[in-house]
Amino acid sequence: MAKAKYTIAIIDDDPLVNSTVAGVLSGLYRNVLPYTDCEQALNDIDRVHPDLILLDVFLGDLNGLDVLEMLRERDIRIPVIMMTAFSDVKMAVRAVKLGAEDFIVKPLDLEQLEVSVERALKNYELRRQVDVLTERLADEHADEEIHASSESMIKAIRFADMVAKSDDTTILILGESGTGKELMARHIHRKSPRADGPFISVNCGAIPRELAENELFGYEKGAFTGATEKVKKGRFEMAHRGTILLDEVGELSPEMQVKLLRVLQEKRFYRLGGSKEVSIDVRVLAATNRDLEKLIEEGSFREDLYYRLNVASLTLPPLRERPDDILELATLFVREFAAKFGKEITGFTPQAVDILQTYEWKGNIRELRNVIERVSLLETGTVISKDSLKFLKLAPGPSPAAAFQKRELLPGQHYLSISRQGASLGNVLRDLIIQTLQLTGGNQLKAAKILEISRAKLRYRIEQLGISINGKDIQ
Repeated sequence: MAKAKYTIAIIDDDPLVNSTVAGVLSGLYRNVLPYTDCEQALNDIDRVHPDLILLDVFLGDLNGLDVLEMLRERDIRIPVIMMTAFSDVKMAVRAVKLGAEDFIVKPLDLEQLEVSVERALKNYELRRQVDVLTERLADEHADEEIHASSESMIKAIRFADMVAKSDDTTILILGESGTGKELMARHIHRKSPRADGPFISVNCGAIPRELAENELFGYEKGAFTGATEKVKKGRFEMAHRGTILLDEVGELSPEMQVKLLRVLQEKRFYRLGGSKEVSIDVRVLAATNRDLEKLIEEGSFREDLYYRLNVASLTLPPLRERPDDILELATLFVREFAAKFGKEITGFTPQAVDILQTYEWKGNIRELRNVIERVSLLETGTVISKDSLKFLKLAPGPSPAAAFQKRELLPGQHYLSISRQGASLGNVLRDLIIQTLQLTGGNQLKAAKILEISRAKLRYRIEQLGISINGKDIQ
C-alpha cells in the first residue's frame, strides 16, 4: 500500500515513546519527523511544514499546552494531537480551547493513535477544501470553463491538459492582454494533481516595487514601520500544496527576479524581517503579454529566470485569429448579463453578427465581454442590433462589391447574377449558400472556406435562412 503524502512531526522528550510512535506512523505516512528537543522542532516548523503535530504535554521544563498556544499566536494552524500520561479533564478542556484536534492518554493504544491521526488529517483536508471553495466563490470567474470551437484554441487546451498532469512543472503562458491567460492557468490547476489545494493569483504589474517582497513572501513583526502582526504570510506561503500564478511576470523588478529565481530553485525563502527559512511546496505558473526574449536582450529580464519559467510554454491566440469563437463567446456573455440586468435578450441580428465577426478586438475576450456588458445594460429590445453596436469603430477597407470584382475566377466558378428587378438580401444569401453547399457536397467546412467566412457564421446563416441539409440534398 502506498504511503500517504503527509509530513508528521512528533514532539516528545521520551525517546522510547518517540521512536515507537515514529515506527508505527512511518509505515503509513511518507515523512515522519521525531523530535525529542522541542525548541529544535519549533525552529524547524517553517522549514518542514508538517501537516500534523503529535505533541506531549510535559516536555521537561516546557509545557506542551503553552507550546500549542505559542503556535496559535504565530498563526500556525497545523492540527495538533496532545499526548499525556495524566488524564486531567481541565487539561483536556484547555487543549481543546486552544484548538487541539484530539487528546490521547499514555500508555498509547497504537490502533487508537492511528485512527486519531487519520481523522485529524482528514478534518484538516476538509478545512483546506472549504478554504479553497470559499476563495473560488469570492472570485466570480473562478469556475468558468474555457469555451472554444477554433482549432488553435482546442490545440492549446489539449496541450494544457497534457502538461497539467505533472505535479510541479513550471509553465509559462503567453498571449496578448485579454486572451484569457488567468482562465487558462485556473484550468491547468483544476486538471492537475494539486486541484484540491489553493490557487493564488498575483498580478506582478499591479504591486508597487517597494511592496513586492512583502506581498510575495510575507513579513514578520518589526520588519518595517507598520508591521504590527507577528507573522504575515505572503502569497507563496498561502499557495502551499497548491498553485501560484505570477501574472505579468515581465513587470518584476531585477531585485525581485533574483529572489524569485532562488524560490523556484530551492523552494525556500525568508519572510521580510525574518531569520528562519520557510519551505514551500508550490507549483508556479507564470503569464505575460510581453516579449520576454526581447526584454532579455534589453537587459531588463534575467535569462536564467526565463529558462526556469519556460520549462513548458503555452501561447494563447488573439481573438481576431479565433473567428469561430466570437459568436459563441458573445452569446455566453449575453446570457450572463441579461440575467444580471434582468433583460430578455435572446441574441443578435445578422448585421450585428457581421460587426462582431469583423471587428478587430484589440482587447480580445476582455474587450468583447465589456462590449456585451455595455450593450446588454443599455438594450431595450430583445435582440442586439447593428445600431446597438454603432459605437464600435470598424477598420476601413474596400467595399464587398469592389473586393468581389477583384477576385479571379477559377475553373467551374461564376459570378452570382441578379436580375434588373432586384432581389431581397435574404434570398441572395440563401441562393449563394445553397449553391456553395451543393458544390462541396454538403461539406460545411469547405463551403465556409469558399465563402471566406467562419464555420460558426455559416452555421448561423443556415439556421437563420432555414436551409435544409440532408446528405447531398440541399434546399
